[in-house]
Amino acid sequence: MPEPVQAAEETAAEPTGAAPPAPASPRLLVLSGPSGVGKSTVVRQLRAHHREIWLSVSVTTRFPRPGEVDGVHYQFVTDEQFDRLVAEDGLLEWAEFSGHRYGTPRAAVEQRLAAGVPVLLEIELQGARQVRRSVPDALLVFLSPPSWDELVRRLTRRGTEAPEVIDRRLATAREELAAEAEFDVTLVNTNVQDVARRLLTLWGIGDSA
Repeated sequence: MPEPVQAAEETAAEPTGAAPPAPASPRLLVLSGPSGVGKSTVVRQLRAHHREIWLSVSVTTRFPRPGEVDGVHYQFVTDEQFDRLVAEDGLLEWAEFSGHRYGTPRAAVEQRLAAGVPVLLEIELQGARQVRRSVPDALLVFLSPPSWDELVRRLTRRGTEAPEVIDRRLATAREELAAEAEFDVTLVNTNVQDVARRLLTLWGIGDSA
């Protein structure tokens, strides 16, 4: 059982470190954590009550899935367009997963931050590390599962993936959990509303989640 999860479990939804002081103006908040931990659910909870929080829409080279809307779920681009964004330093961070590339457009984030809008990035570990280098004052929050067994249950509950695919997902989850110490704050996702409230407090935004 990975030690980072076990240690964090004792604090429930409490931050594992001292919370940084509330910023004078909204700042960039990065939410990351292993696949299956519930990042998207937390984001939906936040934005259901705080529409002023701007969620960056990633660009991707993969094709849309049924029901996905361009500009809402992702900005779908060609490989050539993605290459151009990388060459022109147009991405705050980017990474490749399962043969497709994903990235955060830089200009849109910088424009919102300059206007005092709170900006949220829901990204994976690779991207969070890049943001740490390019935006040192960003607040990086790690979302941890209540336990390793619970994360395994979430990652395997669909029962549709081949055993080797599940093994890869679990191996990746272990690597992601091992990177917890790289983040400013850890929140354990035992209750979505509690996590959302903690994020708002760290952000300096009034609580109505």
